Amino acid sequence: MNDSPASGPRNIEHSTFDEWPLPLRALFDGTSIETKTGFTASLLAADEGRIRTSLLSVGELFAPDPGSLCFSLWPQSRAARVISKTGLATLTFVFDEAFFQVQLQAKAVPLADSPVTCFIATIESGEWQKVAYARLVQGIGFAFAEGQENAVLERWRLQVEGLKRAASVAP
Repeated sequence: MNDSPASGPRNIEHSTFDEWPLPLRALFDGTSIETKTGFTASLLAADEGRIRTSLLSVGELFAPDPGSLCFSLWPQSRAARVISKTGLATLTFVFDEAFFQVQLQAKAVPLADSPVTCFIATIESGEWQKVAYARLVQGIGFAFAEGQENAVLERWRLQVEGLKRAASVAP
C-alpha cells in the first residue's frame, strides 16, 4: 500500500493497493454476516460505452486471499453477461470514512448447483481517498424489508459458501 500524506489545501488523503488491507479482508471474510448487513458495494462493468451496475452486499462478496475477490451475480443480469464477456469490473464502496475503487480482472467459475453466477477476480489496482473537511459515513445503504432479515441472511450464508467453493475450484 502506498500512503500519501494530506496534499495541498484540500487535505486529501489517498493510498493505492494491490492487496486487500486487513480491515477489508475482515469485512469480506464471509464470517459474521449478520453484523455487517448495512454494507453495500457497487460493481460496475462497461461494454460498448454502457455502464452496468450491480449492488452487492457482504453476502455476495468473499475474499479468499489478500489479492482476490469472489462475487456472485444473478446469471440473467446485464453485469454478469458483460463481465463474462470482458473479464473486467470495478468495485466501489465507502469504508472507514474513505471512498474505495478497485479494478478487478474476473472470470466466471461454473458451479452446477448454484442459482447465481460466481466470479473470482484478482485485484489489478485499488485506491482509496478521503478528505479532512468531510466524513463519508456511508455510500449506498439499505435496510431489510420487514420480516425478511432471516431469509436474506440464510441466502447470503449459502451464497458465501458457494463463493468459497468457487474459490477452491478456480484455477
